[in-house]
Amino acid sequence: MKIGYIRISSADQNTARQEVLMQELGVDQIFIDRISGKNLERPELKRMMTFVRQGDTVIVESISRFARNTRDLLELVEQLTRKGVEFVSKKEAIDTTTPSGKFMLTIFGAVAELERDYILQRQREGIEVAKAKGVYTGRKPVVHADFDAVVRKWRSGQITAVEAMKRLDMKSSTFYRKVKGAKK
Repeated sequence: MKIGYIRISSADQNTARQEVLMQELGVDQIFIDRISGKNLERPELKRMMTFVRQGDTVIVESISRFARNTRDLLELVEQLTRKGVEFVSKKEAIDTTTPSGKFMLTIFGAVAELERDYILQRQREGIEVAKAKGVYTGRKPVVHADFDAVVRKWRSGQITAVEAMKRLDMKSSTFYRKVKGAKK
């Protein structure tokens, strides 16, 4: 079975280009994440890794859509290999069924990680310049219109903290930090 994995960094980006490629390649099943690739905590990636079986082939548009650093890339491919699953990256023409494909995977993974590091370095440098000019004020805080109402329900015991976090779409650290800063 051909399994496609698509990832975009944010919900406002478009998956169409990657989906067209998967359709052209005759992919049977597609998993799509709309989240940063900086770590492996991606729900659809996890689902795909559980779903694949021996003899399947995982196809990605490019390595950068699958993993952002060499360690994660090699770890994911190793998990696939242990399951008897092949890995193909179309942009880099990598196929892990061959020794040269495995070698190229390692090289391209290192290049993708280097590219990510350069992006982050340029971003930090740009922020420092903007701060020096007094232009950068930081990320705008996310305002939840129903935050106070949800917190009141949580504090009164009507809902659990987990339910409150789910309703506000917040991680626990953000939730508790905002609750601590909120008026009682």
